[in-house]
Amino acid sequence: MTKPIELSNVTKAYLAEYQRILDKMIQGMTYVTLTCSISENFIKQILPHQVAAIKMSENVLRYTTNIPVQNLALEIIETSAEIVECLEAIQNRCCIVQNSEYELYEYMCAYKEITEAMFKAMSLPPVSNNININYLREMIVHHQGGVRLAQNVLRFCICQELIPILKNMIQTMCDQICDMEKLLDALQDCEYC
Repeated sequence: MTKPIELSNVTKAYLAEYQRILDKMIQGMTYVTLTCSISENFIKQILPHQVAAIKMSENVLRYTTNIPVQNLALEIIETSAEIVECLEAIQNRCCIVQNSEYELYEYMCAYKEITEAMFKAMSLPPVSNNININYLREMIVHHQGGVRLAQNVLRFCICQELIPILKNMIQTMCDQICDMEKLLDALQDCEYC
């Protein structure tokens, strides 16, 4: 049986803020007043997810001195802020597109499955004293969940203005996941040198 690692005060402070951000994201994504519009529901549900990406990245920027991690965090802040702005701009128009009870049920079943897996993985990431590694592990799972959520909503009849935003969001997050996985591999290799 391995002894649990002793975390530094800096790591503890970083993780405490991460937990606060995660709790707020989970609450924001879970307690949404649902309507008959999948488009409207999705926008209300994904906004806390995108805000959490910004907050998680701001959190790592307080601690990291790793330039590739800094650059990635700044990119995530910029792209997530753009997505939030685009979604907020169309929110009032997209609620007009209504869906059947069956579609709403199918959407929410998949939504719950995706979010529960994402929340669980984000709540229990492997933790180390390397804040950069912690951030990348957390953000990879966050983005993977975001991609699955966007892919889920594209299966239904949704607001036409939402479609290009979703496609861009999926592409951006997939590109960032690739970058994060490469960076994580390099950091883990260095940690064991």
